[in-house]
Amino acid sequence: MHLKTLTLRGFKSFASQTTLHFEPGINCVVGPNGSGKSNVVDALAWVMGEQGAKNLRGGNMADVIFAGTASRQALGRAEVSLTIDNSDGQLPIDYSEVTITRTLFRAGGSEYAINGNTCRLLDIQELLSDTGMGRQMHVIIGQGRLDHVLTATPEERRTFIEEAAGVLKHRRRKEKALSKLESMQANLTRIDDLAAELRRQLGPLARQAATARRAQAIQQTVFDAKARLLADDLAQLNARLATQTANDSTIDSQREAAATAVTQARADVERCERDLAVLTPKLANLNDTWQEATALAERYSSLCALAEERYRSLIHAATPQHRGESPDSLRERARTARAEEEQLRAAVQQAHDALSAAITAREDAESTQRTCDHELAVHNRAVADRRETIARIGGKIATVTSKIEVLESERIRTTQAVTAAKERATSTENQINALEREAGGAPDDSLETRSEAAAHALATAKAELDKARAELTAAQANTITWRTKAETLQLSLAPEDATAWVIETQPGIRGLVRDSIRIEPGWEAGIETAMAGIADGAIIDDIDLAIDAIRNARERGAGHVEFLVGTADGEGNENTTAIIEAAGVEASEARSAQGLILGENQVAQALRALLHDTIIVRDLGVARRVLRAGAQRVATVNGDLFTPTSARGGEAEHSALLAKQALYDDATRQAATAEENETRAQEHVARAIAAQETAQTAYDHVAAQLTARDSRVAAITAQLGVLRQSAAAARADEARANERLDRISDDHTALRAQQKLLQAEYDLYAEQPDDADTNLRVFNQRRDLAHQATIVARSAETEARLTLRTHEERLRAIAGRADALDNTATNIEHRIAQEQRAAQRRKEAAQIAHNVHEIAERAAEASRRVVTELTDERAECGRAHAQREADIVAARKTLEKALADQRYLDDRRHQHELLLAEITLTYKQLADSALSETGMEAATLIEEYGPHRMVPDTDGDEPTSRPYVRAEQEKRLARSERDLARLGKINPLALEEHAALEERQRYLSEQLADLRQSRSDLLTIVKDIDARVHEVMTSAFADVAEQFTVIFARLFPGGEGKLVLTDPESILTTGIDIEARPPGKRVKRLSLLSGGERSLTAVAFLIAIFMARPSPFYVMDEVEAALDDVNLQRLLGIFSDLKHTSQLLVITHHKRTMEIADALYGVAMRESGVTSVISQRIDDVQPT
Repeated sequence: MHLKTLTLRGFKSFASQTTLHFEPGINCVVGPNGSGKSNVVDALAWVMGEQGAKNLRGGNMADVIFAGTASRQALGRAEVSLTIDNSDGQLPIDYSEVTITRTLFRAGGSEYAINGNTCRLLDIQELLSDTGMGRQMHVIIGQGRLDHVLTATPEERRTFIEEAAGVLKHRRRKEKALSKLESMQANLTRIDDLAAELRRQLGPLARQAATARRAQAIQQTVFDAKARLLADDLAQLNARLATQTANDSTIDSQREAAATAVTQARADVERCERDLAVLTPKLANLNDTWQEATALAERYSSLCALAEERYRSLIHAATPQHRGESPDSLRERARTARAEEEQLRAAVQQAHDALSAAITAREDAESTQRTCDHELAVHNRAVADRRETIARIGGKIATVTSKIEVLESERIRTTQAVTAAKERATSTENQINALEREAGGAPDDSLETRSEAAAHALATAKAELDKARAELTAAQANTITWRTKAETLQLSLAPEDATAWVIETQPGIRGLVRDSIRIEPGWEAGIETAMAGIADGAIIDDIDLAIDAIRNARERGAGHVEFLVGTADGEGNENTTAIIEAAGVEASEARSAQGLILGENQVAQALRALLHDTIIVRDLGVARRVLRAGAQRVATVNGDLFTPTSARGGEAEHSALLAKQALYDDATRQAATAEENETRAQEHVARAIAAQETAQTAYDHVAAQLTARDSRVAAITAQLGVLRQSAAAARADEARANERLDRISDDHTALRAQQKLLQAEYDLYAEQPDDADTNLRVFNQRRDLAHQATIVARSAETEARLTLRTHEERLRAIAGRADALDNTATNIEHRIAQEQRAAQRRKEAAQIAHNVHEIAERAAEASRRVVTELTDERAECGRAHAQREADIVAARKTLEKALADQRYLDDRRHQHELLLAEITLTYKQLADSALSETGMEAATLIEEYGPHRMVPDTDGDEPTSRPYVRAEQEKRLARSERDLARLGKINPLALEEHAALEERQRYLSEQLADLRQSRSDLLTIVKDIDARVHEVMTSAFADVAEQFTVIFARLFPGGEGKLVLTDPESILTTGIDIEARPPGKRVKRLSLLSGGERSLTAVAFLIAIFMARPSPFYVMDEVEAALDDVNLQRLLGIFSDLKHTSQLLVITHHKRTMEIADALYGVAMRESGVTSVISQRIDDVQPT
């Protein structure tokens, strides 16, 4: 099995369809940087199912579609087809060639196909998984892949070996089984819950069914009793309504007498209130006057008391009195404080000197202690170094001993593996012989020929359909382009001044000037300049209509407008032609304006008359020449206008309306042509679709016949392939096991010798005398003495600091006290003088207070006499006012009694009306209740169930009747309702629900049994898969590790490399670490190796996988780029060995790599951004 062809179309830089025909052996792809070599690798990964855009060196998956260049437009899809030679049947499919196709559309859709048949991505992955190719793509070593191998985690490295060994498909099966188990467990739990719920519901529902049957009989009795009681209530209410029609005249006369009494009582109340209204203001005035006189008397009394109190206090304070220490005593204390302050300053200086001496002593003690600590640390390090050396040697001895034990166990396991491999190979070969005899001859290939022909016809039809769709897409895009351009130009040509208004409203207008004329292409701008604004104007029949239109536009404020009168005749252009000839100007540089106007209609004639003396030129130089030759009016195609007396031009913008009009006409014609092309393309697509459907029908028919024929031998062929692989694997296992036995014997001998050397070195160190404890005691004693001296020095320093702080605090406390005492004495002397002056002022104020007291006492006596007189007058008026209030109270009581009698009579009348309304409402409500409960109107209910009806008696054996007795019917209803209440809530559908629930319970029980059996089957499958993965992974790792050791030794002669399991006890989850030691180095960490060594180590790991579990092909993208000539030669030797089992596709720049190739593919970019390929088989090149 090997790659046969790779076809790329629209993939990255492969814009055109490109097919690479690969040869068995080594195929090298060469070319300059950026030519698209690595795109070939990306195409292989992409067609085999790569889903990561970053792995394809893109930002998103749409980046693989050809994006277009300056000379070539982008494509709408990318398609890659990979054809694999399956003549050896390694792929589990009944075809000698298998073509895998992947298509991605720019809109986001994608398609996968196997031999032209649409399929899923999962189908392609499962097809390739048996060959060692899968999602990890270990067969493709792209740029940066080597570094990824080195930086990968141990678990990620494990996936490379799993993919090569074909373990991934087993893992996918396990994942599917576990996923099914999870979903099945949820279903199982749900069904268990449902079954339990159904069992819980069955018992109550059965009881509900029995209750429902009993409730039917009780409900009939309840209905009969309730109907009779309702009928009795309705009959009684009818009787009460008949008796409530008494005469209301007595109540009305009593109400009239009560109203008269109320009127008389209200008159008495009003009379008493008028008398009281006269007395109330008089009493209020007397109260106010009395209150004011009382308040005035109280103020005079208060003033008299205040003046007396003020006099006493001022007389008492008039004599000055000094309290406290005298000024002389304070000055004596100040002198004492100054002497104490001087003594404390001297004590502070002495304490400071003592502290400096203590600090010096403490520093000396600490220095001595540090010296002792350093000596002790040096001694401890020496003792630790000796003990560490002894422990290290002991550890090495234990390690070597452990390795010897492991080798002995490995020897036993390897011997058993040799025996098992021999037995497995013999059994498999016997099965192969039996199946080959059973298979018989080869099948007829006629159907394959027909199938290939039908497939070719279908491919041709699909290609024709793709071509037709591409033509339709291009035609639709062309139509949209021209239509959009025409619409845009039409919008830009719309008039913006009063022209549009004039065309719609004024008579005699025949349209726009620019729509009615045609100008020779290339001269439009010059003609428009010469027309001086008429190009955007309107055509009008005569000058009178133009004058009227301009007048109307001005009156309405519509804006500026210009007209061309379409009835004028043009003059000849002989004069302008002669001027051009006289100036010696070519016709391509200067033309008469009349000659540039095409057509012979009236508008063209009028325009020629307007421009009869105008010449259009290309540039300013030609304009100068024709003006000198006598031209009266010259315009340039750049918008300049000249006459012999004026000039206009420069950078001013011009609208180029005529040029736009010409472009609009051309765009309209092109849009019509594009629409015709689009119609023809649609017809072509319809024909191509019909042809494809016909070819597809023929292909499906032949494919069905071929499938029916191949199905007879498919099982035997597939089984033979599996058995052959198993036999080869068994023989390879036997050979590897024998080689492993030899290596184990050599390693065992070397380890025994190493063990003896280490034991001798250990004994040498152990026999040396150990006086470490004696020296340690001496050093500890010296250190303890120094430590004690340091503690004493520190205590002395602390004591000195405390003494200094104490003296300083006392000094701060007493400092400034003497000055404060002197200041206090001075302040006391000033205060004594101020108090003497204040005493004199108080004596004068006391005399004033005595005078005020005498005046206030006389005024208070006069106020008290006025208050006595007002009190007597106020009491007399108050008694008259109280009598009038008593009369009002009596009158109001009489009124209240009369009103109460009136309200009582009104209430009686109202109650009578309410009683009638209540009886009526009760009757209506009872009738409504009877209608809702019995379904009968009140009259019907009384007629059929009234008290006059006999009541049937169903208690006895024979039905009888008896008169209606309400108490009996109430007891009968109460008894039946109690019986019904004891039954609880009644479910009328309980019988049907119970039967349905029993049926569902039986169904769920059957489903639960099926789920448990399926779960048991899935657990068995998971267990078998784990056993198979364990077996395959164990064998694969042993083979890869062995190959890695061999290949590493070839790439690094004298070096040592091996693969190590991170968790040997769990082969299903263990990771894989790489240990590499190049020759002459002691490092084993990959991060410490050079760039070339890292690359070679990664290559060794991957090639070890390739050798141990070969895949049909491998792709290597510049893996040898970082290698020198020596290492490159070693790697090429391994490539030469690898090509005997696998096909190699190598992307390279090295000439020596090209020399070992069987085929070369040159990649270049002949167009900007488009890759092309040239291939050459080396065998076809004849030596010269």
